[in-house]
Amino acid sequence: MRRDLFDEEHDLFRETVREFMAREVVPHHAQWEKDGIVPRDVWKKAGELGMFGFSVPEEYGGSGITDFRYNAVIVEEIIRVGATGLGFGLHNDIMAPYMVDLTNDEQKQRWLPGFASGELITAIGMTEPGAGSDLQGIRTTAVREGDHYVVNGQKTFITNGINSDLVVVVTKTDPSAGARGTSLLVVERGMEGFTRGRNLEKVGMHAQDTAELFFENVRVPVTNLLGGEEGQGFFQLMNNLPQERLSIAVAAVAAAETVLEQTIEYCRNRTAFGRSIGKFQNTRFLLAELSTEVEIARHYVDKCIRALNAKELTAVDAAKAKWWTTELQNKVIDRCVQLHGGYGYMLEYPVAKAWLDSRVQTIYGGTTEIMKEIIGRSFGF
Repeated sequence: MRRDLFDEEHDLFRETVREFMAREVVPHHAQWEKDGIVPRDVWKKAGELGMFGFSVPEEYGGSGITDFRYNAVIVEEIIRVGATGLGFGLHNDIMAPYMVDLTNDEQKQRWLPGFASGELITAIGMTEPGAGSDLQGIRTTAVREGDHYVVNGQKTFITNGINSDLVVVVTKTDPSAGARGTSLLVVERGMEGFTRGRNLEKVGMHAQDTAELFFENVRVPVTNLLGGEEGQGFFQLMNNLPQERLSIAVAAVAAAETVLEQTIEYCRNRTAFGRSIGKFQNTRFLLAELSTEVEIARHYVDKCIRALNAKELTAVDAAKAKWWTTELQNKVIDRCVQLHGGYGYMLEYPVAKAWLDSRVQTIYGGTTEIMKEIIGRSFGF
């Protein structure tokens, strides 16, 4: 069925992004995989093309456009070429609402121009060694002392952790107040006591810098508190998680589509017993099944994008999109590896890298099990 989500301006933007990927990313990504990190100058080049901060007001260097379809274009084009090292999705899709909606005028002046230009790379510090999906279980503390908070704690699995200049850190400002004791503080590169640990060695996504972060008596100015008041952090996180989960779903469907297209072409050209493997009924039936499921997922995700733009996307809608599409992504890519036979296990074939990169999708942003719990609670049991 014809996809009708995008308008002409989105198609033109896609051409710009695709050309950028071909010129600045694809020739270098294999080396970045070996290095374990993407160089910062790529961020600046993307910023020059207007690929960051669509919702950032024009006075701060952004486009002043609140339209997630532009975000989706970037995610889809990144996934299309397998450039999983680029942390652009986290910067645009996850961090932008915090940086645009929760900042005051003074904070906007300090941070938004660099956010939009790619000169300030962002990250969010939620996960801790002992607290993943359970955000109320975090132990990083922020104690008010005059005009500063003194932050102590540790975060792990932080995307953009090495490159980041601004980290929105989830802290406990009142450990006795439960959800109402959580606050969001922006910790900046160079603050004394803020250090980065290992660039973590992962199963896949090797070019993506994923790090441990440590905070030892870091003095963070009160002026770096997001949202204007203490104790609102948990609710601010809950408000922004649906967009994060939709971003993951967009990537999941794009990955499934890309690998499926590659596999259909492989089955068309690969021969066994004197004919292409695509002529075997088992192959045709499996590809028919996968194609159907991916297209159905595509239309649900596109519906969610429209709902987000209309401010109607619910946490339950996003949870459904996130768990279904990421589980489907893993299923599709696993079946495609099987159809490639031994070549599917060779990293010179894109399907093998996609298999490694995809596994985390059902874990980060809230595990499949947590997504089902969110949906299940909506029934009122």
